[in-house]
Amino acid sequence: MEQPSAERVNISNRRARFEYEILDSYEAGIVLKGSEVKSLRAGKANLQDSYAVVKNGEVWLLNMHISPYEQANQFNHDPIRTRKLLLNKSEIAKLHAKTNEKGLTLVPLKLYFKHGMAKIELGIAKGKQLHDKRESIKSRDVEREMRRHSA
Repeated sequence: MEQPSAERVNISNRRARFEYEILDSYEAGIVLKGSEVKSLRAGKANLQDSYAVVKNGEVWLLNMHISPYEQANQFNHDPIRTRKLLLNKSEIAKLHAKTNEKGLTLVPLKLYFKHGMAKIELGIAKGKQLHDKRESIKSRDVEREMRRHSA
């Protein structure tokens, strides 16, 4: 039996893998309102400038844009509100320790649905220098050329 197309919603932050070196990743649940879930199922979200912070033993996602759901009219949500992420206490403690290190941050990599629940993949990331970004571009171009020649 084939899954409905809504289960395959996969919104990714492609820029994050270019801008940052991902050291580790975690899967977290996300607290959403009904109109936000409907917009996500329609694929109307953007992770581009978003990031996560650990505050008072909780993890919060900031600047993630979820477009308002057109049929929700008066019960709609704020598109860039702060959203709570759901993780175990031990995971939150690890994230808090890692983000207190110099130069590390929490970046959302991917947003998807798993068993009907919205999940977000968080990455512990370290910013790349300009020469590292050039290296990424060069390796990507070489890989593309190799695929082109082998096909």
